Amino acid sequence: MTERALEHIYLVDGSGYIFRAYHALPPMNRADGTPTNAVYGFCNMLMKLMHDTEADHIAVIFDAARKNFRNDIYKAYKANRDDPPEDLIPQFALIRQAVEAFNLKPIEMEGFEADDLIATYAKQARERGAEVTIVSSDKDLMQLVRDGVSMLDPMKNKKIGPDEVMEKFGVAPDRVVDVQSLSGDSVDNVPGVPGIGIKTAAQLINEYGDLDTLLARAGEIKQPKRRENLIEHAEAARISRELVRLRDDVDVDRDLDAFIINAPDPEVLLPFLEAQNFRSLHAKLAAEMGAEDTLTETPESADYGGYELVQEEGALKAWIAAARKDGIVAVDTETTSLNAHQAKLVGVSLATAAGKACYIPLGHRAGGDQGSLFDDGGSDTKDVPKQIPMAMAITLLKDLLEDPGVLKIGQNIKYDIEVLAQHGILIAPVDDTMLLSHVLEGGLHGHGMDELAELHLGYRTIKFKEVVGSGKSEISFAEVALDKALDYAAEDADVTFRLWQLLKPRLPHEQMTTIYETIERPLIHVLTEMERTGILVDVEQLKELSSDFARRMADLEVEIHELAGETFNVGSPKQLGEILFDKMSLSGGKKNKTGAWGTGAEVLEDLAAMGHDLPRRVLDWRQLSKLKSTYTDALVNEIHPATKRIHTNYGMAGASTGRLSSNDPNLQNIPVRSEEGRKIRKAFIPKEGCTLISADYSQIELRLLAHVADIDVLKQAFADGEDIHAITASGVFGVPVEGMDPMIRRKAKAINFGIIYGISAFGLSRQLGIERGEAKQYIDAYFERYPGIRDYMEQAKAMAAEKGYVQTLFGRKIHTPSIKDRNPNMRGFAERAAINAPIQGGAADIIKRAMIRVHKALAESRLETRMLLQVHDELVFEAPLGEVDDAIALIRDRMETAAELSVPLTVDAGTGANWAEAH
Repeated sequence: MTERALEHIYLVDGSGYIFRAYHALPPMNRADGTPTNAVYGFCNMLMKLMHDTEADHIAVIFDAARKNFRNDIYKAYKANRDDPPEDLIPQFALIRQAVEAFNLKPIEMEGFEADDLIATYAKQARERGAEVTIVSSDKDLMQLVRDGVSMLDPMKNKKIGPDEVMEKFGVAPDRVVDVQSLSGDSVDNVPGVPGIGIKTAAQLINEYGDLDTLLARAGEIKQPKRRENLIEHAEAARISRELVRLRDDVDVDRDLDAFIINAPDPEVLLPFLEAQNFRSLHAKLAAEMGAEDTLTETPESADYGGYELVQEEGALKAWIAAARKDGIVAVDTETTSLNAHQAKLVGVSLATAAGKACYIPLGHRAGGDQGSLFDDGGSDTKDVPKQIPMAMAITLLKDLLEDPGVLKIGQNIKYDIEVLAQHGILIAPVDDTMLLSHVLEGGLHGHGMDELAELHLGYRTIKFKEVVGSGKSEISFAEVALDKALDYAAEDADVTFRLWQLLKPRLPHEQMTTIYETIERPLIHVLTEMERTGILVDVEQLKELSSDFARRMADLEVEIHELAGETFNVGSPKQLGEILFDKMSLSGGKKNKTGAWGTGAEVLEDLAAMGHDLPRRVLDWRQLSKLKSTYTDALVNEIHPATKRIHTNYGMAGASTGRLSSNDPNLQNIPVRSEEGRKIRKAFIPKEGCTLISADYSQIELRLLAHVADIDVLKQAFADGEDIHAITASGVFGVPVEGMDPMIRRKAKAINFGIIYGISAFGLSRQLGIERGEAKQYIDAYFERYPGIRDYMEQAKAMAAEKGYVQTLFGRKIHTPSIKDRNPNMRGFAERAAINAPIQGGAADIIKRAMIRVHKALAESRLETRMLLQVHDELVFEAPLGEVDDAIALIRDRMETAAELSVPLTVDAGTGANWAEAH
């Protein structure tokens, strides 16, 4: 870049950039284990700024240390700020190196904050007639905005001028300091004046002109408390002004001319990026600089597109040979449905390297006439594009996809396994990029391919709707033209291959190999077999239940209308709110943003607890309505026409704790304890000559809590097989176990399970229908009885705050990104998650281990018993009548030995002619 005179300078708040970059990206590490996510984000932000700016000078300014001259004025200044995250500290020096690698100057000075240096350079630049842009969104820098000085929020790409400052503070920029002096800042420990926030401070400054005038005339303030606070805390306000007012007279040791923008030296920048393993940045900047890209074979640097459409047998054989030679191939299927059990195969895409992918169309039709997608294709008629005959392609692909010497990579490969299994192909061995991401970064973001591509590759994929359309104009993928299908389908395999290259090597560096290799990856084939097996249901019983629920709903509607004194739509929250709070004038109503009364379950439960019948009846009606629509009606439609069974889909990467989810249909949320839920479970039946077995871990989460928190009395109670809730009730409430009032035991049970989820006194009071003070006494007594539990909870929160994640007994990391959120509600939620996640996640790990062990043992024993369902801590099996005893003994053994704890794992097993009887 040609040198220019100082006309426009960007003053970059480098410290702000660092924290933005750190919190925006999931953990990343170099090959040597050094964390680099903040460095990567910082480099991207800096590169974008240099590309977009028309400025001729850039200075990147950092805080030198936590302490500065303001600590001499007020020792508590910023004293309550947390130390930087442990994995951010080693990145500070790397970020300064990054600035130099981009041929810019990192600036910092002992004794001063970055904001003071920015203020000083802004003043100097204006005195030389230059325009100044402060690259930051920090509110403390808004006092510097004036003619010729603006701010740029780099994340929103939004300019901040006087109008935006006025909107933020209610005053012009030259009075921001006065407002901050009054309102203070709890984050930076600036005292301010108690009881005065930004809005009130702005009103006072606008009325009195400035801080000194306000304090001099504080006696005129009409509001007594405000007047007293202003008089009593006047000195605190003056001290606060010295803390928030930025110094613009720092004796800086670099002149503005040192910040002229010069192009980076490729021989400096590219080696730096290569050392950090920033492949995509390296490739992009190498291309811009006309330099050699030494990382051309890495996943991000290869071009996307230019894929091959495979329509001939010879071409397919060449791709198969290439995959065999390298021993690795990414595979993806295109089908007619998201439901793997009903989907028909349209095509298969393969990738053997980054940027090297193909699409093999097999079931494409023209003009919307899909025909049978299992027919042999290959016709050259105008209605059917040229394709390899289905049977031939399947035969060739089967040899490759079942080859034990070739690793098959997929994104949610369980879906592809099930689709291809319909054609007799049993894919193995496999890797799954969705699961790799979930294991490495669970809790930080979603794990869909589109999101991962943007996050890790900086690449926006072609979206499905862009290919098939949406709404009334949506077509089947079988009708998509082959050129469009090629780009979309081959890209999926290509991106999957690239993601695998980035994610798989991280497992050993981040100590996640065991979780992935011994739990997640083996579970893929276990779940595949369960999903393909499915479970039988009694259709007539479901229809009878639907009719019964409809009749009861109609009866409840009549009763509700009588209680209301008029007819209305019970299913309308708006109409219900008007009845409850406008007509009946019940207390406790709150309106939502639309102006309608809130009538959620909590609201109705509170009203019912007050003794009001109508809301209780509405809750009953809603429960029946949900069961009818979600289960008794819907399940009939979910029966597969060929197998006559229901086939759920288990989600492996939804919950950050590692718990499996059940979808399409969800069989995990059928109520267990209600009579209606039991009736629905009665409709799940075994095939003729078999029975259902339900094997359920007994109180597994409480057992894990006793183990990880090392609670001797609980461990002994479990070891002795005692009633854990009665033992807790006896210890907490001081009553003997023998002859205990069932209500006392119920309270102890609520506390036992509530503690696992970080229940508050408010939550327990709602659950038990008692006063909050009484609930608090129960919780306090519980912690006094089991002090180790409180220690565990504090340790979990501390670990989450320090590392950004907690871990299960088996090493699964569950990230808690909101653990330091300034919003107390978000922070509280994260803290409760940190307490619960190791317990719930540990239980999820145990039952997954058990599923893998049971599946293997059943196969080795040659029993015909098959695992059908997993519902949190329960496994459901279909067993021939003659092998029930052997099957239960095997199942119980493998489940109870799935983990070595200091308390016994106990499994309750039952059998029955339906699911309800077995459970």
